[in-house]
Amino acid sequence: MPEQTAYKPGLDGVIATETKLSYLDVDAEEIVLRGYDLIELTQNKQYLDIVHLLLDGELPEKSERSSLEQELRAEYKLPDRFFSLFSKLPKETHPMDALRTGISALSGYEKNLDERREYEINRTALRLLAKIPNITANSYHILHDEAIVEPKLELPYSANFLYMITGKEPTPDEAKYFDQSLMVYSEHEMPNSTFTARVIASTNADIYGALTGAVASLKGNLHGGANEAVMHMLLEGRTTDGFRSLLYEKIKNKEKVMGFGHRVYMKKMDPRAALMKEALRELAAERKRDDLFGMCEAGEQLMKEEKGLYPNLDYYAAPVYYLLGIPIDLYTPIFFAARTLGICAHVAEQYSNNKLFRPRVIYTGPRGLHP
Repeated sequence: MPEQTAYKPGLDGVIATETKLSYLDVDAEEIVLRGYDLIELTQNKQYLDIVHLLLDGELPEKSERSSLEQELRAEYKLPDRFFSLFSKLPKETHPMDALRTGISALSGYEKNLDERREYEINRTALRLLAKIPNITANSYHILHDEAIVEPKLELPYSANFLYMITGKEPTPDEAKYFDQSLMVYSEHEMPNSTFTARVIASTNADIYGALTGAVASLKGNLHGGANEAVMHMLLEGRTTDGFRSLLYEKIKNKEKVMGFGHRVYMKKMDPRAALMKEALRELAAERKRDDLFGMCEAGEQLMKEEKGLYPNLDYYAAPVYYLLGIPIDLYTPIFFAARTLGICAHVAEQYSNNKLFRPRVIYTGPRGLHP
């Protein structure tokens, strides 16, 4: 019998590839993006700076960022009659399913679908980054019999995305908090959806196929969906005491409490959660919703004491989105819209040095049977 390597359920800790894009250094509490600390970037730069960093390899000069924004604006518009696709879907369609359908359908309009050179893939990535916010926001509006909100070209990228969702032009602070959320969701080394995209790309499938598979992966509630679940819990709890009681009940019933724990950040708080916690503190004070911030802090303390678990990004991103007026069903699609950047960068990297993923198994079934 051939020698078998150690079996790691869920490929836990197994090295799948080499990458120059990002790395989670848990000991240093640092998320590295092409050499930069993601949290430091989020505090000093904008989402479009990270777009340039991941796709072009370096932070942009001011003129380069301006050119990038102009290139994105030129691609905001979706093909004629594209929105009619969503009017044909059942009203019960989940926004992630609508997004998956939209990205798959958009591939038919891509002239460079068979292109695998890094530069051309990065240009395709920009077209996707321009159009996916439009799909995200307006597929939701159509499914809820709401008017389509066309992009507002004079707004910065993130402010326009938030505007298309809410129909209201955001304040500078609202745009800042939303932009920060896109930045911390943008890239995170090798989570399931990114791995899914790289596996698909390794077959030499096109980038739209890789992204479609990644949407399906992110829809699963063990990967995406936690931010939505967190907000539903907060609304169900209503008060600090009510929220604590709800969490105690879940712990007693051995239910998974969404928004806590992470396959990588097991002994420390997700640094992205700490950044969103500060955003929530500021936004809650501005909106006179200190009660909501207090609920979140109480839940954080309870889970640390009772389970030794720390908040992940979704725990504090959810109430930030709630105070920004974003419908709960759109939290995970927004996560994917932001992560489109990192996934596209990984797909381009996979194409540039490709080897088909083909793992083996440990067989546990019977042998020697005969008909």
